[in-house]
Amino acid sequence: MNTVIVTILMIIAAYLAGSISSAVLVCKIRGLPDPRTSGSGNPGATNVLRIGGVSSAGLVLFFDMLKGALPSYLGYKMGLDAASLGFIAVCACLGHIFPLFFGFKGGKGVATAFGAMAPIGGDLALCLILTWVVVVLITRYSSVAAMAAATLAPFYTWWLDDRFILPVAMLSTLILIRHKDNIGRLRIGEETKVSRKKSIKKPNSTKR
Repeated sequence: MNTVIVTILMIIAAYLAGSISSAVLVCKIRGLPDPRTSGSGNPGATNVLRIGGVSSAGLVLFFDMLKGALPSYLGYKMGLDAASLGFIAVCACLGHIFPLFFGFKGGKGVATAFGAMAPIGGDLALCLILTWVVVVLITRYSSVAAMAAATLAPFYTWWLDDRFILPVAMLSTLILIRHKDNIGRLRIGEETKVSRKKSIKKPNSTKR
């Protein structure tokens, strides 16, 4: 099959895969509030952590990363060039950001983008995870951690496997653009910090 046709089909498949909102589905299955109307309003793993706890957030993170990793890996196995892989990965993220099946209102695309980068190699995935964790521990801001990891991702790629600098740079640029509002909130001190779901105390029925 013609390479151009394969690339176009993979781009469409990546967008459709990205359009499956893991956060909304996990919350629905587990009887949790809709992440689009609860917490920060962002249907992503960090917001699910706030409203549903670690296990729910872990499921969302896994499936969001899988949405990016699977199309990118399949494209790589088909022998597509770096630019084509970049477009496929970006379209998976765009599906997450503007999901066809959920009213075109999605998340930031960070986990999906990092998932798309992960097949490049375990070393890159480890560098991205460590960067995110260290920055979160220092700042308590998931958005700052995501932007730090995205900014460093092209440099990590250049160091580890420079064949994929272009697709990684494309994904990093998309992540930074998606955090424009977060940057604004950080500047005025209104950005939400990372925290786990707090238990809700029930009122004592004996007191009036």
